[in-house]
Amino acid sequence: MTELGARIRAYRLMRHMTVRGLAGEAQASPSFISQLERGQTSASIGMLRRIAGALGLTVADLFNDEEEVGHRVVRRSQRPELPMSPGTRKYLISQRPLRNLEMYAGEFDPGASTGAEPYTHGDSQEILLVLRGQVTIWLGSASPQVLTGGDSVEYRTSVPHRLANQGDEVAEVLWVISPPTPA
Repeated sequence: MTELGARIRAYRLMRHMTVRGLAGEAQASPSFISQLERGQTSASIGMLRRIAGALGLTVADLFNDEEEVGHRVVRRSQRPELPMSPGTRKYLISQRPLRNLEMYAGEFDPGASTGAEPYTHGDSQEILLVLRGQVTIWLGSASPQVLTGGDSVEYRTSVPHRLANQGDEVAEVLWVISPPTPA
């Protein structure tokens, strides 16, 4: 129980989350999270699922006591695909358990976007790099910016943002987020 709590605390700190922040994401009380991290209480499987999800992990990750591996190869054909809007494909490049950063590759067909409305996720640093094609990004109340191959933009994930391909060819982008944001 003490080891599990220590792992939860370590992942929470890696993500720069407060006890209160993790509690809110996991639908638990801050005192419960604090007691769990100190090994003074246990948690149900359902609660562990919510905590793991809030940390961007699986329940199995919470119990994995192996040291970090040296390297992990992910073949393009083996990238996990995340559900997105029609015409948009997003692939996880960084492998779980996410530690210091998360990285995604994305493809946007002409006219495709991240959705009709801007969204936020946590309060981390995010960098978007356009690998090929052209995308338009909306950040908060700023004017939209058109980015083409080789262009990048950096922003906080707490700023409402939206991405769309208003060009006539497939756009390919890369997102890097540090620390990982809650799921």
